[in-house]
Formats: sequence, structure tokens, C-alpha cells
Amino acid sequence: MAERSVGAQAPGRARGVELTPEERAMLEGARGDGVRQALELQLQVGAFFAAERLVQVTSVHMMAEIESMGVAGLRWVEALADAGQRVCVPTTCNPRSVDFDLWEALGQDRRQVELEERLSRALERLGVMVTNTCINYQTFNPPRFGEHLAWGDTGTVIFANSVAGARTNFEGGPVALAAGLTGRTPAYGYHLTEQRLGTALVVVRDQPRTNSDWGALGCWVGRQVIDYWQVPVLTGLEATPTIDQLKQLGACLASYGSLAQFHLVGVTPEARTVDEAFGGRAPLKRLTVEPGTIQHTYRSFPAEKPEADLVVFSAPQLSVLELRTLADRLRGKRVHPNTRLLVTTTEASRAVAAQLGHVQAIVAAGGMVLTGNCFYLLTPRELAERFGYRTIVTDSAKLANIIAGYGYNPVFRPTDVCVQAAIEGQVPW
Repeated sequence: MAERSVGAQAPGRARGVELTPEERAMLEGARGDGVRQALELQLQVGAFFAAERLVQVTSVHMMAEIESMGVAGLRWVEALADAGQRVCVPTTCNPRSVDFDLWEALGQDRRQVELEERLSRALERLGVMVTNTCINYQTFNPPRFGEHLAWGDTGTVIFANSVAGARTNFEGGPVALAAGLTGRTPAYGYHLTEQRLGTALVVVRDQPRTNSDWGALGCWVGRQVIDYWQVPVLTGLEATPTIDQLKQLGACLASYGSLAQFHLVGVTPEARTVDEAFGGRAPLKRLTVEPGTIQHTYRSFPAEKPEADLVVFSAPQLSVLELRTLADRLRGKRVHPNTRLLVTTTEASRAVAAQLGHVQAIVAAGGMVLTGNCFYLLTPRELAERFGYRTIVTDSAKLANIIAGYGYNPVFRPTDVCVQAAIEGQVPW
């Protein structure tokens, strides 16, 4: 699309995006300068992706920890709050980089805490619900079929698009906040029906059994289908996955393939049949998950040494059911003194799990249950430098993918193997 200036547009248009009278008023400052700036930012995004209009969104979920927003982003958020701006649709936010109660025990820097506190207070003044979760769809704001959202965090987006059949693209932190202020987002990508059709057929012959197996499946498929605009269609699965298993599958497809949607034939709402998932079109790519693939995927994360420095259950945050499973496996046992066991969850899930005794069981075994964060956001590079951490054992393929970039040796294994590693201080295989 040829570049055109705002002044050259016909009435009611800006950078190629058709505006309603209400949106034109926003652009002219009727709802304040902050909303005007937010809409201008969205129009730039819309122009880049050749969007022809904006759509109204029912909710926003933003990546809002200090690492992704940065100090410049923090100052922008504070300026919006100082100007009295407020979000106009329900807006939640992703995990932060500290646990305000346990940061000292974890070994983090006070400066990080101060920045996160400033950001949280500024977001609250904007009307953002500071939920600090990457599983908002499980705890606060379940998405509904067909509704338009402006969500950030890859795991939340792929869950909303795939499992619920809602419509959203990956929205960066500032752009997501802009959607909260305007109640709109550009209509491109996964807001459009055409983009949501399947492109790659994946026949699954190696059946996943556990939550981590579903993550391994997502890892393998994501390594083969590496393109945001591709939509894999999985068929051949013998069991219907749980919500936590769908969470792991989606998070890993997003992490390894940058994928924003998948179809699971007979499970996800836009894929009652293979033909429906593809909209009658032929697949552009065909893959088969042969027997042994899941085990081979685990083996593709070798340990550099036998000792486990860290065992981490995180990314996405654990649900109450996952906390229960972990607690059951740790009761009566004790974490090895040379290994640190970390678990991340939401404030809401922790409260329920504590009421049921699950948090106490994990802590009694020597684990630390952190709330409102995920490990890869917990200043992991600084922790590695301070404590000499290197080998990290986890049942999250997503975490294994991300944490290598922070200088760790990730060892992805099933949940039971991770528990064994925490108790013995060694990587079992």
C-alpha cells in the first residue's frame, strides 16, 4: 500500500483506516490528548498491516512488566495517569518481574521492585486491573466465541483464538494499553475470518498423555511450522485434552512457532471437522507426528552436567489443579539442599491452593511458591550471575525455549522427572 499522509486522506479516513465519527472525534482530542495519542499509535499499526477499519474490543490484556515496558514506557504510563486518562474496557495485565513478598528471599535487586511498584500504581490509576497473570482466561476473564479482543502475551492470545474462538492478534504492551484507552484495535490478521483458516495438516500418531507431553507436542509442531500467519490443524488425537493440557499445547506452539492459532479437530470450536478447519482449502503443508516423537523432543534438551541447579514449574503460571498435582508428589519429601525449587502461580490460584493445603505442602518440601510472575521475567540473568545458576530442569517446554536466551542450560522433562530432580539434586535422564 502506498504511503499517504494523514492530511491527504479523504474525510473520515486516516492512514488508510476508515474511521467512525466517534473515532474521528477521539483523533481530534475529544477524549483527551492521551486517547488521541493512543489512537494515532493504533492507526500506525493498522496502516502497517493494511487494516481498513477498527473493531471494538470487549477486553484488553497487556504485557506490562518493567522488562517489556522499560523506563520510557513507565514514564508514558505515568504521564497518562497524571493526565487523568482511564481505560474504557476491562483491562488486565500479565505477570510482573518480582514477587513483592519474596523478592529478597529470591535474591532480587530492590531497584527492580521499586520500578515494578511504580508501574503497578500507575496502571491502577488508569483503571487497569493489575492481575499479574498469563492465565487470565482461567482465572479472571474467560474469552467468548467470536468476540474481538486486544490481548498481549503469546500464550493468552493463542488460547483465546484457538480454544475459545475469540479474535485477537499479539498486541505489544503499549499498543494493548492504547486499545484499553480507545476500546478499539485495527481489524487485520486474526480478527478476519480468512486468516483463521488452517494451513498445515498435522496427523498425530504419538499420543500425548501428560500435561508436559502436550507441551512437547507443541514444541515439535512449532519447530516445523514457524510462521505467525500459519495455522496448524491437529488431527488423530485419541483423548480430549484438559484445559491445562490445551494451555501447554498453545503456549508451546506460540513459543516455538510464533503461532497465534491452532485447530484441534473435534475439540476447538472452528474445527468440528478437518474440512471446516481448512475452509474447504487444501493444506499447504502436511506433517506426521510419528511414534517416539514426544520422547525424542524431551531428549533434544540434554543436560550439560548431572547436577540440577534449579527446578522450575512455571510458564504458563500453574493452575490450582497443577498446584495440587505438584503438592501430591512432594508430600513427605524434601528438596535437595543444593537445588532450588521454584513455582509460579497467580494470586487467585495461590489463595485457593493455600486454602486446600497445596501451597503448604510445596513449601514444607522446600519449594518457594511465587505469585504474580513467571520465571523468565524474574530477572533470570541477574540471578544466574549472582548464584551461579546454569542447569534448569522444567516441565515447561515454553520456559525451556525462552530461558536459554538468558544463559541457562534448559532441561525439559516430564513433571514426575522434574520432581525427582528436585529431590535428588540430579537430572535423572
